[in-house]
Amino acid sequence: MLGLTFLGTGTSNGIPVIGCRCRTCTSIDPRDRRTRCSAVLHLGDRTILIDTAPELRLQALAVGLTRLDAVLFTHAHADHVGGFDDLRQFNYLRQAPIPVFADPETARELRTRFGYAFSDPLPFYGGKPDIELHEFTGPFELFGCRIVPIPVRHGNWTVYGFRCGPLAYVTDAKTIPTSSLELLSGVEVLVLNALRDRPHLTHLSLAEALAIVEQLRPKRTYLTHVSHEVFHTDWSERLPKHVMLAYDGLQVWL
Repeated sequence: MLGLTFLGTGTSNGIPVIGCRCRTCTSIDPRDRRTRCSAVLHLGDRTILIDTAPELRLQALAVGLTRLDAVLFTHAHADHVGGFDDLRQFNYLRQAPIPVFADPETARELRTRFGYAFSDPLPFYGGKPDIELHEFTGPFELFGCRIVPIPVRHGNWTVYGFRCGPLAYVTDAKTIPTSSLELLSGVEVLVLNALRDRPHLTHLSLAEALAIVEQLRPKRTYLTHVSHEVFHTDWSERLPKHVMLAYDGLQVWL
């Protein structure tokens, strides 16, 4: 069975934003409370984490996540790697290292920021993250599924989405090159970032995201990585029937 659990669906500030009293930040709708962006890809009985958001510990507790078989990193921005140290508890639970996959630039940043995780191993699991770091430069096999990295442009940075069969997860995009749109061709379930209504220099706006959806025509699309300018009920009423606004804890199954 193939599926996805949204652990976090907010942008880099999270929602509520510190010191903000806007309609979304003061909302009592739990769907308007968004931690930083991450997800779990389910491949049969395997669980693959996409990014280690700063709230990883709280996200895992919220959905009952107790096992990780691998981690995929989209890029090295703080809101996507800040919870890296919380991987150590999953080392303790599995009593083994965790395979981690990242592009060469992100792998270099992980080694720099979390150098202690790559030092001499401790004689026990749980004291620090124990990982097996694999650098990808193209598609790779993981637990019987071909994982296809999808390069997208995030301002001046190249970041990566991932496709596994009919499911694709793309976050932090501003533009998607033609070659990457071809990699997404035929996808049935698309997860795509949509920051807000207003244009942004490094993220897709709602109109830009919907234009990509119209081009790819997946059966279902889930929007993520949204800001506090997005009020869940308002957007849900405006979106096309086949496009939904994701929220923390939402599970999607194929």
